[in-house]
Amino acid sequence: MLETISIIDAPAHVNETVKIGVWLTDKRSSGKIAFLQLRDGTAFFQGVVLKNEVSETVFNTAKRLRQETSFWVTGEIHEDSRSKFGYEIQVAEIEIIGESEDYPITPKDHGVDFLMDHRHLWLRSSRPHAVLTIRNEVIRATYEFFNQEGFTKIDAPILTGSAPEGTTDLFHTEYFDHDAYLSQSGQLYEEAGAMAFGKVFSFGPTFRAEKSKTRRHLIEFWMIEPEMAFMYQEESLAVQEKYVAFLIRNVIDHCQSSLETLGRDPKVLEKYTKTPYPRISYDRAIEMLNEGGMNITWGTDFGSPEETYLADQFEQPVFILNYPKAIKAFYMKPHPTRDDVVICADLLAPEGYGEIIGGSERATDYNYLLEQIKKAGLDPAEYSWYLDLRKYGSVPHSGFGLGLERALTWITGEDHVREAIPFPRLLNRIYP
Repeated sequence: MLETISIIDAPAHVNETVKIGVWLTDKRSSGKIAFLQLRDGTAFFQGVVLKNEVSETVFNTAKRLRQETSFWVTGEIHEDSRSKFGYEIQVAEIEIIGESEDYPITPKDHGVDFLMDHRHLWLRSSRPHAVLTIRNEVIRATYEFFNQEGFTKIDAPILTGSAPEGTTDLFHTEYFDHDAYLSQSGQLYEEAGAMAFGKVFSFGPTFRAEKSKTRRHLIEFWMIEPEMAFMYQEESLAVQEKYVAFLIRNVIDHCQSSLETLGRDPKVLEKYTKTPYPRISYDRAIEMLNEGGMNITWGTDFGSPEETYLADQFEQPVFILNYPKAIKAFYMKPHPTRDDVVICADLLAPEGYGEIIGGSERATDYNYLLEQIKKAGLDPAEYSWYLDLRKYGSVPHSGFGLGLERALTWITGEDHVREAIPFPRLLNRIYP
């Protein structure tokens, strides 16, 4: 019986006749030969139809195929050194499965809004396919990393009655007779998990109702959030850089074809696999910005221009340590010798991609945390369960959150975070 394979398996079937279910992405033909650009979800390659080698029906079928028609193709796999994939199929038979007419995304250039309106179809094109293939590898490598490092996955709820950083930018909903919000972070619940399991992580969707249109922001995005008991900040930074380097190493090793499609040079990424990453204080960052003519005062939070300038001064991602208490969340541990800063760090990606990780050592003193909750204008009653973690065997603990899409945008070298998620939710977009 003729073996049915996927395109990605072609290297194992050279000079064999196989059958593959494909879609047509493009074609060109001359009098006696037709070149079919084919995809099946695993890879892209070329089908060659020689008029003198097939029936008249097969050749005519090949010439009339329309973009995105689905069909079974039968033929012999050959090596093709001229193609990126390295293999092609010499077609013997074509069996139409589903016709396609007037496919809206043609090989010509289209505007971003048009492509986003047709995102459900644009996913079939080589570039978004490459980005999302790398996304899948980052997700796979994330689970591998935390499993091998001894973490337990604890799933945080998406509907919450409180928020780690207040409810100003959250989506409100009604939970029967209570107010509820779509989660902006699983962190507080992961802290509870860390007190039970030691080292935990969550990986799930988060939501921010920020009216932002920058290339770094999504309304709905995915976060990886580890929390670690009996761990101080410096140890947490070591985990963070090890994790980021691990992700990049796996993308380089397993996604060569996708990186080539995107024009992303693996040699550039290779630099980011070397650890430790440099560390500077917020104080030093302010000095550097002013030395560079940015004219910024101490106590200001960094925006895109400041983060880009700072990252440009280093060859690798860089940690900015110990931000002012006034611009950071209530749960961060106060500095032992300074009242104006907290023990925290942001990891800035090179090449202008900004913050990809935010983390801190967590406050452990019950009274201090209660005071900070009140200062933040939050209701202590809503956080009584969180305060309990400081009443019953509190320990030093640290954690961080990595935004999947922003990190992926950097790794792939794309211009906008919308490319890094299958169906982006933006300020002006909830379709499709």
